[in-house]
Amino acid sequence: MREDVELFATEQMAKGFADTRISRATTVDGDHGRIETRTTTVIHDVGWLQKRHDWPGLKAVAMIESQREINGKTERETRFYLTSLIMEAALLGPAVRSHWAVENSLHWVMDMMFRDDECRVRTDHAPANFTTIKHIAHNLLRQASGKDSLRIRRKVAAWDDDFLASLIAA
Repeated sequence: MREDVELFATEQMAKGFADTRISRATTVDGDHGRIETRTTTVIHDVGWLQKRHDWPGLKAVAMIESQREINGKTERETRFYLTSLIMEAALLGPAVRSHWAVENSLHWVMDMMFRDDECRVRTDHAPANFTTIKHIAHNLLRQASGKDSLRIRRKVAAWDDDFLASLIAA
């Protein structure tokens, strides 16, 4: 399916998307010494793809082309997304970006605080139970007042029974 989408998008780009209905939006962000330009193209005519692959709820294909300039070097990447949303590119691009920001920040925090990637719990219901307990702990630590980092709050909770009790009682 990915190959079909990529081939179709490449052919349509070469024709200037003359044979299909699209919406397009471009954003430019500059941060931490880099400039990133993202062009989101939403291909709304996907009946051919739906007929060929029978993907439930498919309404559009999004193509995000990103170009990142760092210290004079340019990196390019193209990502494709299937969506059940009927949404214009100006709205879908930021939605995709915010979804990955949440995913990446949560996974990073869980890995740094709880060493999720190193966890060897793998049998029966233990992985799901363990993950649920870690998420509860993370949420309790996040809600604690003060300016200490999550890592410090976790250490204090291990050392100070009163602080631990205040986290649980909150």
